[in-house]
Amino acid sequence: MRSEELFIGGQWSKPSTAERIEVVSPHTEQPVAQVAAAAPADVDAAVAAARTAFDTGPWPRLEPAERIAAIRRLGALYDGRRDQMAQVITSEIGAPISFAARAQVGLPAMMLTAFCNLAESYPWIEVRPGMYGADVHIRREPVGVVAAIVPWNMPQFLIATKLVPALLAGCTVVLKPAPESPLNALLLAELIAESDLPPGVVSVLPGDGAVGEYLVRHPGVDKVSFTGSTVAGRAVAAACAADLKRVSLELGGKSAAIVLEDADPQAVAAAVRSASLSNSGQICNALTRILVPARRSEPFTDALAVELSALTVGDPADAATQVGPLVSRRQQERVRGYIDTGEAEGARLVTGGATMPDGVDTGWYVRPTLFADATNSMRIAREEIFGPVLTVIPYSDEDEAVAIANDSDYGLAGSVFTAHPERGLRVAARIRTGTFGVNQGYTMDPFAPFGGVKGSGYGRELGREGIDGYTDTKSISVAAQG
Repeated sequence: MRSEELFIGGQWSKPSTAERIEVVSPHTEQPVAQVAAAAPADVDAAVAAARTAFDTGPWPRLEPAERIAAIRRLGALYDGRRDQMAQVITSEIGAPISFAARAQVGLPAMMLTAFCNLAESYPWIEVRPGMYGADVHIRREPVGVVAAIVPWNMPQFLIATKLVPALLAGCTVVLKPAPESPLNALLLAELIAESDLPPGVVSVLPGDGAVGEYLVRHPGVDKVSFTGSTVAGRAVAAACAADLKRVSLELGGKSAAIVLEDADPQAVAAAVRSASLSNSGQICNALTRILVPARRSEPFTDALAVELSALTVGDPADAATQVGPLVSRRQQERVRGYIDTGEAEGARLVTGGATMPDGVDTGWYVRPTLFADATNSMRIAREEIFGPVLTVIPYSDEDEAVAIANDSDYGLAGSVFTAHPERGLRVAARIRTGTFGVNQGYTMDPFAPFGGVKGSGYGRELGREGIDGYTDTKSISVAAQG
């Protein structure tokens, strides 16, 4: 892996400074690699290459079919390195290897194909009859140079949701991975280099928040696509607004699982465990508020406790591990602080807690934790914890459950569980979120748009809408003949 260089404009280049990013294993707490850190001069070089490639290069001017073929070639290269990519992600962020292979790498591989399929039927050029007899030609054209900024928790998945549709649309991209997880992005850069995209089309610049801010504010960037915290998202939105720059934001969540009285406790517990704890709870659309009918709260709480207590916590490189460490000591301390806060606020600790898991001596681990008898006003019910902590909140009837679910600063995802799917659809229509599931945790379907409302951001990724976000719509009226 090319760790001493930066991938600028499709070529490996010496960085402008000697600064390095140290990547530390969340499991051993020991360094696993050092990589070159980008500085403002490197951002300038990458944006200049992207600007030239967009303004005068071939990529935006290729037929869509040619760009699709190029991305399919990249997908074939990606398939050949999936095992290596999963191992890299496990080493740098501590994701269990089974989850890394299935979701961290499997989903991006699937999306490469899915986006290409969508692009083949996408209406790049459409002709409509105008009101006055003229034909109206609708062209969907690339928005320009894209700054794609991704966090550490699902790095390849989040890169794919931005990079692939942007490239298919004809944009050029400067990608900034998080400093906690640069290795997988550099491995992807190697594959991009092998795929022979035109010069300037893609750059990969590992860097800290200051580098991200410089990239966002760069006058050569036409659109910013950002995934991260709501606090950081507000700053990105403000910076883009100053220059009237296009921006899409996929931010935090505090999603609710509404459990109706006719749902099966074991099925609910299994679905919630899968949807909320697969990445040690470090998932923006995790179901962390579990709303249960007050008169049947005990069987649902007990079933959840059994699921959480049975999870295997430990070495993420072990195929049997279900819950690995959190990404950093800071995150571990933050999540433990929320557990202490939950107890202090009066929620009942059912299982887990702020101590290390049994049999684990090192690493940034937190025990899978379940609170019950909570209220929606508690901090553990209102704030995004981003760890393996679930909170059970009782409700009296369906209307109150809907009110509790909507009483949140966030609006990313959610679910309803019921024996009657048509009732679930009626409940889903009442919840103010961008995405929702009936009898499942929200599934990241590459054909379904994903995104939030309120403090969870705006814009959509995945589906046809994922390509829409990287296009401008131009209408051309052609006068009628004769």
